[in-house]
Amino acid sequence: MSAIKNAVQAVMKKAVEVAPDSWLPGGKPDPLIQHKHGLIGAPVSRVDGQLKVTGTAPFAAEFAVEGMVYAALVYSTIPKGRIKMLDTAAAEAAPGVVLVMTHKNAPKMKPTPLFNTSPKAAGPTSLPILQDDSIHWNGEAIAVVLAETQEEADYAKSLIRVSYEAEHGMVSFDQAKMHARLPESVLGEPAKIESGDAEKALAAARYKVDVSYMTPRYNHNAIELHAATLFWDEDGDLFIHDANQAVVQSAWTIAQVFGIKEENVHITSPYVGGGFGGKTLWHHHVLGAAAAKVSGRPVRIVLSREGVYRTVGGRTTTEQRVAIGANAEGKFEALIHTGTAAMTAHNDCPEQFTFPARHLYSAANFKMVQQVADMDMLANTFMRAPGESIGTFALECTVDELAEQMGIDPIELRIRNEPEKDPTSGKPFSSRHIVEAYRAGAERFGWDKRNSKPSSHREGEWLVGMGCATATYPYYRMPGGAARITLTKDGAATIEVAAHEMGMGTATAQAQVAAERLGLPMECVRVKYGDSSLAGQFLAGGSSQTASIGASVITAQRELVAQLLKLAGKDSPLHGLSADKVGGLNRGLCKLDEPARCESYAAILRRANRDEITAEASASPPLEMMHWSMHSFGAMFAEVLVNAITGETRVSRFLGSFDCGRILNAKTASSQFRGGIIMGIGMALMEETQFDERNGRIANPSLAEYHVPVHMDVPPIDIIWTDIPDPHTPMGARGIGEIGITGTGAAIANAVYNACGKRVRELPITLDKILT
Repeated sequence: MSAIKNAVQAVMKKAVEVAPDSWLPGGKPDPLIQHKHGLIGAPVSRVDGQLKVTGTAPFAAEFAVEGMVYAALVYSTIPKGRIKMLDTAAAEAAPGVVLVMTHKNAPKMKPTPLFNTSPKAAGPTSLPILQDDSIHWNGEAIAVVLAETQEEADYAKSLIRVSYEAEHGMVSFDQAKMHARLPESVLGEPAKIESGDAEKALAAARYKVDVSYMTPRYNHNAIELHAATLFWDEDGDLFIHDANQAVVQSAWTIAQVFGIKEENVHITSPYVGGGFGGKTLWHHHVLGAAAAKVSGRPVRIVLSREGVYRTVGGRTTTEQRVAIGANAEGKFEALIHTGTAAMTAHNDCPEQFTFPARHLYSAANFKMVQQVADMDMLANTFMRAPGESIGTFALECTVDELAEQMGIDPIELRIRNEPEKDPTSGKPFSSRHIVEAYRAGAERFGWDKRNSKPSSHREGEWLVGMGCATATYPYYRMPGGAARITLTKDGAATIEVAAHEMGMGTATAQAQVAAERLGLPMECVRVKYGDSSLAGQFLAGGSSQTASIGASVITAQRELVAQLLKLAGKDSPLHGLSADKVGGLNRGLCKLDEPARCESYAAILRRANRDEITAEASASPPLEMMHWSMHSFGAMFAEVLVNAITGETRVSRFLGSFDCGRILNAKTASSQFRGGIIMGIGMALMEETQFDERNGRIANPSLAEYHVPVHMDVPPIDIIWTDIPDPHTPMGARGIGEIGITGTGAAIANAVYNACGKRVRELPITLDKILT
C-alpha cells in the first residue's frame, strides 16, 4: 500500500497544521459516530440480493453486444525461453474463426504500469504483452483465437502448433532463496526493522521457542470466472464490461497501454462474483481489447478455470522463522520474525508476513527481516489478507508453543504482552480492545473447559482439542475518494461513487449510512457504483473501501447541507446555522441539539424553485493513518476433531470475537467474518497449489484437484464483536473484509496440537503430517 502512504505524505508536507483528533477537515469531530441511530448496525438485507438470487444481476460474461465474437487463449508450456515455431494456419482455417492474434500481428502496446508505481497504476506485471516471442512463465498467453462461438474458438486453439527454445528458468524455491534479496520496501514499509539486539536477548531468555514454518502457494477461486466484454466505438473509445475491483485504476492503466486518454476508456463492473484481491487488471483485459481492435468486432473473453490458474496470480510460498524469548513473568524479551517469500522480478507484491509481529505484542527487542526470492513464474498478487493471513499462522503458533512451555494459558500470555502503544512505530493506537474481545470470546466458547494437556479429551476414536489465536489486519483508507449526491424535492437521494460490490454489501451499508445522515428512509436512497465515470477513485482491497467511501459520502453530505442552508434563506428556521450544527431528520434538516428547529428538503427546494440539488466533494486525505496505529483485531477460537486412527482432521466449531470499531450492518458483517473464517479453514486444512519445480507448471489447475471448503467442511461458526467505535475513522468503523482469515489457520493448528500432541508447522495440515 505504498501508493497510499506516498500520497498521504505528499499532502502532509503541504499541510501547515494537521489536527490528529479527527479525519474530518479542520480536525472537527464527527458528532454522529459515537452513537447508534436507527439504521447504523441494523441487520439490513443486501439491496441487490433479490437480483442475484433471481439471476437478473448482469455479470461480466452476461453482457450481449451485437456482432460479438468469443475468445480462447493458448498458454505456454515452458517457464522461460522463446517461441521457436508458431503455426496458426490450421486454426485460422477452422470453422467460425475470425482472428488468430499472436505477437506477429498484435498491435503495438506499452507494458502495463506496475501497481504502486503511480496512484492509478493497476498492472500486475511490467512485462510487455504479446509484443515479442519471449516466454516469462509457464502458462503465459501466446495466442488469442476469436470465433463466432466459444466452442469454435476452443476447438481452433487446439490446432495451433508451437515449439520453443527453452532457457534455464528459476523454478525451485530452494534454489531461488539462496539468492534472496532485501527489497527496497514491503508495500511501503521497511523490509527490515530492528530494535535492540533480539538475537542476544533470545539466547539469554529463560524461556524460548525458535521454529520455522512453511506456507504453500494458493490460487484464487472466485465463483465467477475472470471475464470481460470489450468493444471499441467509432470514436476510438474502449468500453469494457468487467469483473473488477478497481475500475478507475484499470481504466487509467489500459489507457496507458494503448496510448489514449483516460476518459476514452469506460469500465463498468456492476456485479463481481467474488474478488479477494484477484479481480483487478490482468493480461486477458489487454489481450481482449487488442483482439477487438484488430478484428473490429466486440469480444467476450472468459477465462476457463485452468486459465485463471495460468494467468491470474495468487499467494506465493513462504518460509518463515519466528523466535520468541520470555522472562520468568512471561514478558517477551525478544520477538523475531524473519523469512523469505517467492516473487518475480517483474512485479512488486511480496507477502508482508512480518507485519502482524510489528504491531501485536510488546517486547524489549525486535527483529523483523523480510526477503524475496525471484522466480520465473506467474506474477503473484494480493489474496485476502495478503501476508497477515500466513504471518499470523507462524506468529500465533509460536506464541501458543511458548505458552505451553511456560505452563501459562495462551490467552493470559497474550494479555501479559499487550502493548500500551505500537511497539515498533511508537504511535498510539487509535482504538484497541482485543483484551475485551478475548475475554468475551473465551466465555462464550467455553475456553475454561479446555484441558491444556494434549490428547486428554477423547470421544470414541476422535481426539478433541481447542486452540486460539489473535487476528489482526491494518486499517487503510485510500486517497482520492470523492462522492456525488443528488437530492430531489421528493426526498430521494442518489449516491454516485466509482466503487465496487463483490457481494460484501457495500451498496447496502453505504445506503444505510447515507440514509441515516440525510434523515431519509432506506428505500429512498440509491447507491450507483461500478463505473469508472463516477466520482472518486476507490479500490475494493485492503479492507479499505467502506472507510474510503464513507469518508467521501460524509464529506459530500456536509457539502450538500451547506448548499441547502444557503438555499434556505432568511425565512427558514435554519437561518444562521452552519453545516456542523445540523443533521438529517424526517426528510429534512434540523438543528442537532434542537430537533424542533427543522425544515423539510421539499420546503427548502420549493422556496428556491429547484427540483433537485447536487453536491460533489472529495474526502480529506487519510491523515489519520499518519498519527495513529490503526488495526482491526480478533480473538479466534477453534475446536477440532482428529481421528486417532486415520489422522483425519475436522473443525467441529469455531468462534470469532472481533474488535473492528463500529459495525455498520450486523447481517453483512457476520457474513464477511464467516466468509473469511471459511477461507482460513481452507488455508489450514486443504488448499495448496501444486507447483511442479521441474518445469514451473501448476499441476492442479481445477477445483477437482485444488480443494476448497464445501458445506460438509464448514462447522457452526459463532460471531461476536465489541462494537466500540474508533473515534479516528469515518463512521467509527474499521475494515472487516480480511480479518476473518487472519489467525484462523493458527487457531486450528493450535487446536490440532491440543487434540493429538502434533505440532504442524507446514500448511496445509494434511493426514501425512499428522501421522508422521
